[in-house]
Amino acid sequence: MSYNVEEVRSHFPALSSGIAFFDGPGGSQVPRQVGEAIAAAITAPISNRGTITKSEQNAEAIVNGFRSAVADLVDGDPAGVVYGRSWTQLTYDFSRNLSKQWSQGDEIIVSRLDHDSNIRPWIQAAEKVGAVVKFAEFDLESTELTPEVIGNLLSDKTKLVAVTGASNVLGTRPNLAAISKLVHQSSALFYVDGVHLTPHAPVSMREFGADFYGFSAYKIFGPHCAALVAAPELLETIKNDKLRPSTMVVPERFEFGTLPYELMAGVTAAIDFIADLAPGASASRRGRIVNSMKVLEEYEVNLFEELQRGILALPGVTSYGHAANRTPTLFFNFKGLDSGAVYRHLATKLVNAPASNFYALESSLALGLGEQGALRAGLAPYSTQEDVERLISGIAELL
Repeated sequence: MSYNVEEVRSHFPALSSGIAFFDGPGGSQVPRQVGEAIAAAITAPISNRGTITKSEQNAEAIVNGFRSAVADLVDGDPAGVVYGRSWTQLTYDFSRNLSKQWSQGDEIIVSRLDHDSNIRPWIQAAEKVGAVVKFAEFDLESTELTPEVIGNLLSDKTKLVAVTGASNVLGTRPNLAAISKLVHQSSALFYVDGVHLTPHAPVSMREFGADFYGFSAYKIFGPHCAALVAAPELLETIKNDKLRPSTMVVPERFEFGTLPYELMAGVTAAIDFIADLAPGASASRRGRIVNSMKVLEEYEVNLFEELQRGILALPGVTSYGHAANRTPTLFFNFKGLDSGAVYRHLATKLVNAPASNFYALESSLALGLGEQGALRAGLAPYSTQEDVERLISGIAELL
């Protein structure tokens, strides 16, 4: 089935600016439907959740709709969907909560491949209780993170393994299912950062064997917030600090204050938009999501081949991502040329391809790029052949 990128693009007001957006890994543009859903929710009768008044019912329906949509997106349980202001905030919250069950000498495994939001919270939580943190290293040549590396670090003291679904700079997609099998041979929990994977491939946290899986909504056409998903039974075992009158019912136990109903409505609209990216025969939203993401993934793989071929043909270029299974994300620089200068030049051509370590600090340092990092060009569902040509010609002009 073909992917109609022009039809998809027609829903994004920001694309009328003429900008070619390669900064999707840092945040996507937003379709009109999402903005309308946010506006409708915040201007309709609304109040604290309940079942008596119309405004209470509206709030309740929005929250339940959000949980159902997120569950469909990641193949989880709606009763285990936790709303969060950001993925970083959620990981900090759960690192503090889970570490209450850790003791001195327990072990935590994190990956050098990860965004710092799936590294630092665990390190800081471990330090407070005297737990030991072990780093899983990725291969610098292939940029692969193999299950064997994780397996060699596991012991009967391991409490948690935190691994990305895809590197936000290198694109590397570790074999989550294989890693999960090793993790669950022990009594450890498997915490997966799906922020960069979720926009580019069908996701099933059940197939991955993830105990915790989450993503940022603003990477998938939604507003600035996030969600974490786990089995309700697992969430029941985790205690956290709460105000005395507030509920300890899961998943509300992990959500504080009045929820931002308008943002939750926006997330639901974004997921509904994803479900309809490509026409499909499935009647269920989950089925339509899987179909759309498969079609999108094929489109992005083909377009990425052209992007990569064009960039690698330029003089003095070094590319840093070489994994066999990866997202359409290119991390690269040019000999003798400051990446920031390329970034600024491209901006004058209305091409957004920023330069940084993008919070993948451990990856950047391991690759010898320091804190400066390199250029990153990532495809999004609205990226086109013309966008790719503009990026390549813009860099070639500067060179």
